[in-house]
Amino acid sequence: MSSDPPTLRPPATSDPPTLRPPTLRPPATSDTRVAEEVATAVRDGRPVVALESTLIAHGLPSPRNVDVAARIEQTVREHGAVPATIGMIAGTVVVGLSPDEVRLLGTTPGVAKLSVRDLAVAAATGAHGATTVASTAVLAARAGIGVFATGGLGGVHRGASESFDESADLTALSHTAIVIVCAGVKSILDVPATLERLETLGVTVLGYGSKKFAGFYLADSGAEVDWVIESPAQVASTMRARDALGLPPAAIVVSNPLPDEVQLDPALHDTVLAEGLGALERKAITGKAVTPYLLAHFHEATQGASLEVNVEVVLRNAALAARIATAYASA
Repeated sequence: MSSDPPTLRPPATSDPPTLRPPTLRPPATSDTRVAEEVATAVRDGRPVVALESTLIAHGLPSPRNVDVAARIEQTVREHGAVPATIGMIAGTVVVGLSPDEVRLLGTTPGVAKLSVRDLAVAAATGAHGATTVASTAVLAARAGIGVFATGGLGGVHRGASESFDESADLTALSHTAIVIVCAGVKSILDVPATLERLETLGVTVLGYGSKKFAGFYLADSGAEVDWVIESPAQVASTMRARDALGLPPAAIVVSNPLPDEVQLDPALHDTVLAEGLGALERKAITGKAVTPYLLAHFHEATQGASLEVNVEVVLRNAALAARIATAYASA
């Protein structure tokens, strides 16, 4: 028996693997419809950006919501990518809502707010539904879309050590290979605890041009990130490295902070937030009702200023997401 050490064999080829944008996988059931423009773009390797519909149905007042949704899609197009707004129409998941379908979700009372856990029962009951960050990310990745733009992520709620109130966005992102461009997490949440959870769950967090983790309405949440990237090309390179390394599927979160001159006045923000948190406790509002209540409170208490900041956040994130998707598709 030879005592020689095993011979190291070179790989079959010295060329690096060819990395392409993910290809469209046909849906498992007839309960999903992918718009032809979106399906063609994904199949051809052209840039596509996923967009959520909860912003339309629950985040902005009607009829402003429908107009803003159109502006978001137009912003994605102006920066070189195809928009794919995701939602549910009469029990069918739609990846790439038409203008009429966006209007339906934006003007119909009682549209369901759908996280991942809600999708199956909503499909079974033929519901109209707006997808959250969690469900949009999962459905986008399933359709072969690698980049997603939103406003702010959900996360760990204040007082979660007692209430255990934590957004399903976090666990969904822990097993979904997608890049999500956001203005951090909603400033009504426990930001440091959310970042700790993202680290534990293996979700990469990048700061776009700043170590300051974005604070949604605010440019600075008071927390910092470990990694800073300076261009869409660097995000695309990170995506390719993730693919080449064969890492477990998990999201890459890109924090895109507002400029200081665009943010909500920090002193006003803190006052309104304290008032809103006090009202939550007095009215015993918990769970899925917390975020819509606080966003509505901000809108009323700031006389609409928070709404304008919210719109600016999403438009800026849509533009950056489109540039990232374009950089990734150009490889």
